[in-house]
Amino acid sequence: MTRDEVLTREGWTKQVTYDEPRLSELVEMYEELDLEVHLEPFHPDEASGCVECMKASPEKFKTIYTKKRSQTVQ
Repeated sequence: MTRDEVLTREGWTKQVTYDEPRLSELVEMYEELDLEVHLEPFHPDEASGCVECMKASPEKFKTIYTKKRSQTVQ
């Protein structure tokens, strides 16, 4: 089972893969939308689509996953 499949089973939704400065901007935006944010390292061998330019420096990129925040009953 891939890491993406594990996260999906845990309720996370894969959003996008970016590097800085856009990565921090998107994390902030998702948090402002009251979503939990989880970052995963980028793995080009597991990615789909056009990732050739990202393969040169995969350590710079992170994949953003989000899910609704858990609501605590008070």
